[in-house]
Amino acid sequence: MPPHHLALLVTAALLLALLLLGLSLQLGWRRDSPDYRLARWPHHALFFAVCLGVGLSGVLAGTRGLWLLPALLLLLTMPRTKPGRGDHWQRALACALAFGAGLWGAW
Repeated sequence: MPPHHLALLVTAALLLALLLLGLSLQLGWRRDSPDYRLARWPHHALFFAVCLGVGLSGVLAGTRGLWLLPALLLLLTMPRTKPGRGDHWQRALACALAFGAGLWGAW
């Protein structure tokens, strides 16, 4: 398996974990538990790991990695949104869709 395929698959798994944790926080599934505030740091750690993974996948894929640029740009603008509001989850969904298109193009 080429290295960029492995990087893309690992990044896709990290992105899925990030989206599921974010969805659980958005829907309030973890708000009544005492570790609600503790769920923020894994969410942020996953976010940085996904950003690094998208960037690394793009570099390893060579010119095909340009397909991942929209996903990376959307990820890097994510901190401009307010967590818990509509623009945050909408941008997260746009990131996931852009990564899916980039995955297809960079594969």
